[in-house]
Amino acid sequence: MYQFLVSFTVRPEHRDDFVRAARKTARDSLANEPGSHRFEVIADEKNPDLFYLNEVYTDLDAFNAHAGGPYFGAFFAEAGTYAEGPTWLMRGNFVGDSAA
Repeated sequence: MYQFLVSFTVRPEHRDDFVRAARKTARDSLANEPGSHRFEVIADEKNPDLFYLNEVYTDLDAFNAHAGGPYFGAFFAEAGTYAEGPTWLMRGNFVGDSAA
């Protein structure tokens, strides 16, 4: 599984807009992109303007399909007007029990 965690800093007056747009992208991606497995929208516990997206895909190809798809594009067209990011915090492939 290919996973990553990114952060966005959102202007205070657009926090609700960001959450709405990110949750819509999550719902649409999970429902319509077979390689999408998890898409979580997380609010930072200390900074109300900081949000994280934690996403999991079958593999890098599935993420690239998502990144080239309509939901990704629509999210960035909107959120890019009031949010800074993404800042990549982590990305890589899950290491399961078979690696032990």
